[in-house]
Amino acid sequence: MTQHRTGIIGGSGLYAIEGVTIIDALEFDTPYGKPSDKLLLASIHGHEVVFLPRHGSTHSIPPHNINYRANIYAMKLAGVSEIISISAVGSLRQEIEPGHFVLVDQFVDRTTNRASTFFDGPVVAHVSAADPVCYNLRQRLQQACETSDIITHDGGTYLAMQGPQFSTRAESNLYRSWGMDVIGMTNMPEAKLAREAELCYATVAMSTDYDCWHEDEDDVSVSSIVEVMHSNVSKAKHMLEAFFAAQSPKQNTCTCNAALEHGIFADLKAQDDAAIRPIYALVKRFL
Repeated sequence: MTQHRTGIIGGSGLYAIEGVTIIDALEFDTPYGKPSDKLLLASIHGHEVVFLPRHGSTHSIPPHNINYRANIYAMKLAGVSEIISISAVGSLRQEIEPGHFVLVDQFVDRTTNRASTFFDGPVVAHVSAADPVCYNLRQRLQQACETSDIITHDGGTYLAMQGPQFSTRAESNLYRSWGMDVIGMTNMPEAKLAREAELCYATVAMSTDYDCWHEDEDDVSVSSIVEVMHSNVSKAKHMLEAFFAAQSPKQNTCTCNAALEHGIFADLKAQDDAAIRPIYALVKRFL
């Protein structure tokens, strides 16, 4: 498969973008199980796009139960080379108001008990996650946000919490003292798995609330989030339409697609089929 494809992981309504033509629904059964839902292959402005609803089409999968490995592996099987993560977050900064977007460039992982690597042995790999977001992809998303007149903060750190509960007030203030900018439940281990799969990854974090640290604002609740989310999803659709309208057939000049180049601690050709089978789509170029 040679055509450049962009994956979008987010809500189930994101594919309802002006100019989108749905081509096919792709079903995968990965070595890690099934992804959250069918992957929708679509075309927009001449570009092939693969949509995946992170929580399933009916939002029935909570953050801690998402099969992140299956989702990323399925994206790899679908021929995706870059992933745009559209994610709702709480703001930990006064200046990041509900309705603002943040193009994060760092993550702090506070999740627990989530399968976080494809390389569980006997094949071991250590990829660099120093800069977990693809700079090239994030830059193009920044341009699309500007074109769409969305108030966007360039850079920021995303604190990934376990969920599904929201933070305690003490936790929220602790994360602020650490210098965190936004808080969410889904981008880890997703971002690191994308790096292991040698896929470009960038997050568009959509602020829905001030978490519970802000004394002059109501504490975060589902009802307050949903109201802002409707507006944010509309903005995200406009942003994605602008993003693809501005793209040439192949944009990236980064090194995300070589993340495993010096990270694999094994002679792959000496491994048996049982060791290679779960990671074949990730390492086949080395075989």
